[in-house]
Amino acid sequence: MYQALYRKYRPRTFDDVVGQSHITRTLQNEVKTGKTAHAYLFTGSRGTGKTTCSKILAKAVNCPHTQDGNPCGECEICRGIDDGTVMDVLEIDAASNNGVDNIRQLREDAYFAPGQAKYRVYIIDETHMLSTGAFNALLKIMEEPPPHVLFILATTEVHKVPATILSRCQRFDFRRIGSEDIAGYLEKIAQKEGVVLEHSAGLLIGKLADGGMRDAVSLLDLCISHGGAVTAEVVAQAAGLAGSGHLLALAKAFSEKNTASSLEQIGTLHDKSMDMERLCGDLVAFYRDLMLLKTVEKPERLIVALPEEMEEMKPLAKRLSLSQILYTLSVLQEAQNRMSRTANRRTELEMSVVRICNPAMDSSADSILARLEDLEAAVRRGVLADPPALSEGRADEEAPVAKGRPKPEKQEAVLAAQAEPAAKTVVSALGDLSEAQPFGAWQEVLGRLLKTNPPLFAALKNSDAYEKGDLMLIDAKNDLFFKLIRENEFAKDSLRDALLAQTGRRYRLGPYRPQGQSPAKPEADPLETLLRSAKTAGIPVEEK
Repeated sequence: MYQALYRKYRPRTFDDVVGQSHITRTLQNEVKTGKTAHAYLFTGSRGTGKTTCSKILAKAVNCPHTQDGNPCGECEICRGIDDGTVMDVLEIDAASNNGVDNIRQLREDAYFAPGQAKYRVYIIDETHMLSTGAFNALLKIMEEPPPHVLFILATTEVHKVPATILSRCQRFDFRRIGSEDIAGYLEKIAQKEGVVLEHSAGLLIGKLADGGMRDAVSLLDLCISHGGAVTAEVVAQAAGLAGSGHLLALAKAFSEKNTASSLEQIGTLHDKSMDMERLCGDLVAFYRDLMLLKTVEKPERLIVALPEEMEEMKPLAKRLSLSQILYTLSVLQEAQNRMSRTANRRTELEMSVVRICNPAMDSSADSILARLEDLEAAVRRGVLADPPALSEGRADEEAPVAKGRPKPEKQEAVLAAQAEPAAKTVVSALGDLSEAQPFGAWQEVLGRLLKTNPPLFAALKNSDAYEKGDLMLIDAKNDLFFKLIRENEFAKDSLRDALLAQTGRRYRLGPYRPQGQSPAKPEADPLETLLRSAKTAGIPVEEK
């Protein structure tokens, strides 16, 4: 009979366990020195090795021929524990044996000495499923266990285990296994099975397994059944990964504010029997990938997608602002939550699409931020266009220029004429800064600074700024600003971050004062002014 790969290649010693060296090393040392605890708690996500390490530890504490803390795997005890014939090692499923009577029976049996092994080992899987009464019954024997008893509790939801139990266990947290480690282990299995496994396919399996080795080996088993070499395309087909073509087309329509095209595409997918709730979930995952592409230096490690799909997503992520992506995510997640409470899921999704394509209809903070970023981008381009009509549902038509506002080419001339006097002042004051220009978004930068560093904002009251390349010259009226910039790294970083958030560029900072202007006197402390006025008026004041 065929044996599944995850059972065939289950680790037999601590050295075979992948990605949990911080745990296996400690357990090996405890076995070598004979300083094992009477109770252990193994917690972590599924498939990370909790039950496997429990069985290895049960063998190690009972094996008479341990090798560097590992069980030998050849003696009668090791083979008996592997095939389940040693009755002194019991694996209990707490999901189906969670009552107080089950634990009472365990307590009664625990006081009997082991028959074959040195220790009676109780492995309680899914411990968090025990009832309150069962936990109380277990607590009594864990407080004063017989010397020949060892408890190993395994759970995926440690927050449901009472603190009284946790405090009596030696706890180990199993981490999710990295995609590279999973791929390396799968390549060893494929080599033993005589199968060609491409490295990119192994990495994709590792990402799909979400850090669980058991899920990864099971998926490899499925891919091998398809026959031939295991490639990334075979993995995608075996895992049922839907192509992202329709998601990319929808996202492009969203970015163009094209309501009509978006609704038509959803209608087409609905006619093809696409489940609307699943489509909404796929869109959430797609925009999550766009968010990672926008914010993470190496997003390939966090995104589950074929390489060609990644290349198609990158231009879209570059074109969208982070606020637009987050706004779309929030709208789609709200729709996903509502879909579980309504029968007409298509309507819910269509309503959300209309909101995404027309942020002006939404009064949420995310919508306002997305609209402000669109407006700022339009101002930087020198064009303020009217928003497209909702009934038309199109954003790709040429938008009319607002009434009373000059055309782009005329507007540039007006801005240049307005900037000329200020530019001449800079030139006369600094001589060599002939290309310096007044920085038009300075008030917006100060608005951002008010939220992140109010003291620095106050020091920049009535200030101006001039820009030359990557140099930002600050004309501040308060010398406190220059003191903060010289002595306080947080102040300097706050101003640079505010400039980066507003412009997308990182500037060097420098001071600027027009010729003939003496340094501004620091503003008087209001408390000191009040004290002097009180003393002058003859009011007794006691200073502490």
